[in-house]
Amino acid sequence: MSVLSSIRNSLVPVHRAGYPFIFIGLAGIVGLSIVSTFLAWLAVIVTVWICYFFRNPRRTTPVEDGVVVSPAEGRVSMIAEVLPPSELALPAELMLRVSVFMSIFDCHVNRAPVSGRIQQIAYTPGRFLNADLDKASEHNERNAIALETPYGPVAVVQIAGLIARRIEHWVAEGDHIEVGDRFGLIRFGSRLDVYLPLGTPVCVAVGQTAIVGETVLARLGGNTAAQRYKTS
Repeated sequence: MSVLSSIRNSLVPVHRAGYPFIFIGLAGIVGLSIVSTFLAWLAVIVTVWICYFFRNPRRTTPVEDGVVVSPAEGRVSMIAEVLPPSELALPAELMLRVSVFMSIFDCHVNRAPVSGRIQQIAYTPGRFLNADLDKASEHNERNAIALETPYGPVAVVQIAGLIARRIEHWVAEGDHIEVGDRFGLIRFGSRLDVYLPLGTPVCVAVGQTAIVGETVLARLGGNTAAQRYKTS
């Protein structure tokens, strides 16, 4: 393997959503270098952190039927039985909610927790409370996506946090999405909630670190361990 190939394989790609911020950072480095070397180095540190924040690593996702993977990278902050988001046209019945909190140091590219057809996408403006709080599910700015699966309705909700000021998604109603596919991003610091049919066996615990697109949160229908994978 050549040196160039080794370097390429060791670098983590940056998502294109981060390009404008990186360009601003580079411009800041050039501009501040004229004024102060110290400030220019601070701009270098900030720009490197921006590249790190918008990293878009490849993941190996289990694709067995019924598997639910983490849509976010971070800490499993809550597991609870709650009603689904009111903005989605889902039955007003209790569902299992698994929440994953992303700090500003976690990968913020979001991936589909399950395979299914997107029935509805509902954006709700709101506040910017700490995303680690339970009430953030109802009061914060969020983007909810309802998915139709063979096991019943599943929802994934992107929730803005204290310093998050932009929620992005790259899917549309009617689209079919496969488990592990990239579907959105939140900047900077936030949370994702996954709503599953009540009684779904959970495979994680509160406090556990989840890897986006890889960690199995639950198994719809109680299916056995996944044996097929994809890398994307």
